[in-house]
Amino acid sequence: MKITSPHMGNVYLAAKALFDGLGIDYVIPNFNSKSSLEIGSLYSPDEMCLPFKLMIGNYIQAIEQGADTVILTGSCGPCRFGEYCELQMNTLKRLGHDVEFIVIDAPKDIGVQELLNRINRIADNSKKSRREKLKATTQALKVINLIDGIEARAHYLAGYEKIKGQCKKLLNTCRAESEKCNNPEDMINVLMKYKNKINNVEIDKTKDPIKIAIIGEIYTVIEPFSNCYIEDKLMDYGVSTKRKLSPSWWVKNMALYPTKLNQLDIKKMAKEYLNVQIGGHARECIGEAVLAHKEGFHGAIQIFPMGCMPEIVSKAILPQISKDKDFPIMTLIVDEMTGEAGYITRIEAFVDLLERRKDKCII
Repeated sequence: MKITSPHMGNVYLAAKALFDGLGIDYVIPNFNSKSSLEIGSLYSPDEMCLPFKLMIGNYIQAIEQGADTVILTGSCGPCRFGEYCELQMNTLKRLGHDVEFIVIDAPKDIGVQELLNRINRIADNSKKSRREKLKATTQALKVINLIDGIEARAHYLAGYEKIKGQCKKLLNTCRAESEKCNNPEDMINVLMKYKNKINNVEIDKTKDPIKIAIIGEIYTVIEPFSNCYIEDKLMDYGVSTKRKLSPSWWVKNMALYPTKLNQLDIKKMAKEYLNVQIGGHARECIGEAVLAHKEGFHGAIQIFPMGCMPEIVSKAILPQISKDKDFPIMTLIVDEMTGEAGYITRIEAFVDLLERRKDKCII
């Protein structure tokens, strides 16, 4: 067994730490690029969304490097993502690739025993003891929490930093050094080092930067290639950003889901506009928009892939929130035809709008 998993933000670092800790052979796919998107678009049905196409590109590039098993997480409610594994298996089979899929679904959907069976299919390929396997899993969770925390802190402090570009440079160097680690202990040490560095970045407390919340469909807000590296661009503009959805958020949300104690703040904020779970992360999108306004952000940007039904519903509700709260919200819809130049122009125009509104309020 040689395992791979699709890219989604920082997940690859946690996956690397886990497989290194378990002593399992694995392949980290090439980072998403025009090449992986072209491959995925070529072999995917036209009507499928951008995440599906990028994942197919990831799989094919990983298979070329010897991967024969794919680990994929399950869906959140009635969303097409719940059928990805079947559709992707059939797509790869048509191309002559016999790849095994191990889907990590929620216990409420497949039962606790079946979930354990699927996890054991991975663990059984490790020669480590039970204690070592548990340790490797714990370390992988620590890795994803650390890197997501560092990333969030860097994105927010970018608007306050004294040395322009310092947060972005630290974040990129942190990822690069972490990728070179061959065991989870070393990776955790690197991440702890950069956590301290990012917390000690010199900031100018007199600054009052534009603050923007990034909301929308989980894959396209987390995976930077799919959103044309919007958070990096906003860092360059000196904008502070916040994004609640992250791989570590997803893990915590799934763990607390059976207790119904998950995302209580978001549920409370969304109650007035969308009080039920309609699939995907539509309710989260609505709740985050209201929460961002309450926390004093200047605006929000919703990002989702073409054809994403839960986010289309959110998009229809957001204008009412914007009107009620006097809170600007811009929507960006992405697919393989998205032009970066036009995309950047819209982001710059939105930032300019928020700056003029802020200056007007000050006057």
